[in-house]
Amino acid sequence: LAVVVSASLLIGGAVTPGIAAGPPMIKPKNPPFRIALANSYIGNTWRIEMENLWKAGVQMPPYKTLVKAEVFNSGNNVPAQIQQMDNLISSKVDAIVINAASPTGLNGVIAQACAAGILVVSYDNVVTAPCAVKVNTDQFQFGRQLAGFIVKELHGRGNVIMDTGVPGTHVDEQRNAGADSVWKENPGIKVLTRFSGMWDSATTEQRFAPLLSTFPKIDGVWAQGGTDGIINAFIKAGRKLPVIAGEAENGFRVAMVKYKSAGFRGMSIGQPPYLVLVSLALAVDVLKGARKAEDITIPFPVVTSDDVAYGKNAFPKLPSSFFDDFAGTDVPICVEAAQNGTPCPGTLSVHLP
Repeated sequence: LAVVVSASLLIGGAVTPGIAAGPPMIKPKNPPFRIALANSYIGNTWRIEMENLWKAGVQMPPYKTLVKAEVFNSGNNVPAQIQQMDNLISSKVDAIVINAASPTGLNGVIAQACAAGILVVSYDNVVTAPCAVKVNTDQFQFGRQLAGFIVKELHGRGNVIMDTGVPGTHVDEQRNAGADSVWKENPGIKVLTRFSGMWDSATTEQRFAPLLSTFPKIDGVWAQGGTDGIINAFIKAGRKLPVIAGEAENGFRVAMVKYKSAGFRGMSIGQPPYLVLVSLALAVDVLKGARKAEDITIPFPVVTSDDVAYGKNAFPKLPSSFFDDFAGTDVPICVEAAQNGTPCPGTLSVHLP
């Protein structure tokens, strides 16, 4: 696949500032800024793709001269990430961009970072620490919208299985709560069981496949991630695809196109990996004194069976587990950046409100 889009991130009006929850006033500094990416879990394609975008972005102008970037992974381990944060505080970085292992477990060390004058930008699995700036989509609505699609397609009655995410994270908790609020409003929907696919395609398929023999009648699947694994399990079992509402894996969207004529109905909502680049741009602007430290909420990209198409938001030549959020949204970025961290030609221009 050739490079599909340009190297600019045109967020523009698609991003709206939230209400700051008490981030500290950051004294403007001169570049280059030391900014560390403190990631927790790295065991799925989304996280790898996200880190690739970070690695590509910091090698592109203007960030390659504005930022001295570092990347750290601690696993889904709160004590390890606390130690990681302690080390970054001791090394006196200017900012920490964090994808947290827990919404609350890191609040103490984040408060220490803020007290030391370090800007903390929390994205994706955000924290509740008041001094951290948050960058995210609305995870409750994410789960709710997927569930609402299933209810509509099933006319309010049917058997559903839930594929949840990494336990203990903000994203998992909020998405599940959003879905459960819809099920509560629609008693005709029966949740047969729920399992954690860890937002990983292979893990999801492995854990979901045995459920096909346990439950002969599955009308819908609600999936936080690993949706292409759900597709694979049904196909290998020779079972007809039910209504599926899931993430933005390429294999899921390709299946939405391939089996559309057979009546397959799906909804794909993406948690954009480019959240990390929005966080990077926000951190740089705050450190320069160009903007206040304020939260940002980004609308999530939505694709359904009605508007999915090859070359637009589904790509047969890309890997099944690849997340297609880079395409079909207001955030263009070259494929190579997401696949392997290769910087795109041109300048990386992130437009924040």
